[in-house]
Amino acid sequence: MRRPGAETVSGLTVLAVCFTVVLIVPLAVESPAYLIPVWTWWVAAVCYLSVTVWVMMQPSGARRTVAGVAAQTALAGVLIIGVPGAGWLPILLVFGAALSTYLVSWRATAVVIVVNTAVLVVGLVLGARLRDSEVPVVEIVLSAGLYLLLQVASALVSAVLQREQRLRTELSVAHTDLAAATVLRDETSRASERLRIARELHDLLGHQLTVLTLELESATHRTGAAQTEHVERARSMARELLGDVRTTVGELRRRAPDLREALGAVADAVPHPRVVVSVADDVSADEEQTAALVRVAQEAATNAVRHAEEVTQLTFEVGVANGMLTFVAQDDGYGAGRVTPGNGLRGIVERTEALGGSVRYAGGRGFRLEVAMPQRVLS
Repeated sequence: MRRPGAETVSGLTVLAVCFTVVLIVPLAVESPAYLIPVWTWWVAAVCYLSVTVWVMMQPSGARRTVAGVAAQTALAGVLIIGVPGAGWLPILLVFGAALSTYLVSWRATAVVIVVNTAVLVVGLVLGARLRDSEVPVVEIVLSAGLYLLLQVASALVSAVLQREQRLRTELSVAHTDLAAATVLRDETSRASERLRIARELHDLLGHQLTVLTLELESATHRTGAAQTEHVERARSMARELLGDVRTTVGELRRRAPDLREALGAVADAVPHPRVVVSVADDVSADEEQTAALVRVAQEAATNAVRHAEEVTQLTFEVGVANGMLTFVAQDDGYGAGRVTPGNGLRGIVERTEALGGSVRYAGGRGFRLEVAMPQRVLS
């Protein structure tokens, strides 16, 4: 998994500083100040920068990530001990401690800080001996204590930034889920009200019209041409009204909420990234299909929110093709490669297949979610 965008920006800043610090060494340090061959130091520097770039692209907590952090810490120690007189190189230790909080556990970060501090002490001692001067114990203790505090502070600041980012993401996901739940709750209320009205229409008007039809049917047995003509007109009117009632009841039962409005409500709840909703004019969906598509939109929006710093736009496109109602959600984030379905995706698949549809998803170029189901309501 790629680091979230804000962390990526911080990582690039760290890399830029690391490159600058490493490149300054050969310009400011003379060859006698190296405790190891210059070419060896340069090889270690290239390896350090390469490992730093590589480890930033790895998933946090993985074994290879832990190994990468260990290699980065060891290479930083080689660079500092190799040139003990370069006072700015210990900055690499501070950056290493901050970066480790994104990649490994707090216990591992503590180990990195302890190792870095020990490396700094060794470098200071070797630097004093390289200058043929007495080892300044007080200065070494103060310097080691200062860099220890800087490492701890940078690690804590990084942890706070990560926690803030997680809270923002969780809040955005909660807003998205709440918007989808609100849309479905409102539609459930409207469906219940439509059902109540339909029942009342049927029980009241339907019953009355049925009684009227029976009474008029009995009246046709009476004599008199005028009476028969009047009864026939009443019977025709009664049947027409009864047909209208049944049509109204059927319409109330199957009428679905406005799909564009429902998806728009989900889109409006997403603070970032920008969500664009496009619903073709010939799209019609019933209540079950609308609920399913709202859940699909919720899953796509939630996925985009979790990577909101990398994704700038999410698009919902709804249309009709070959008698199928289609929904496509596409974001412009970095490709994640293979997509492992979680509970959300599995729920979408089950819900869609229950409606006779199918689901496809891919992570090659951003996250793409495609849903197709038979169109039940004709435009």
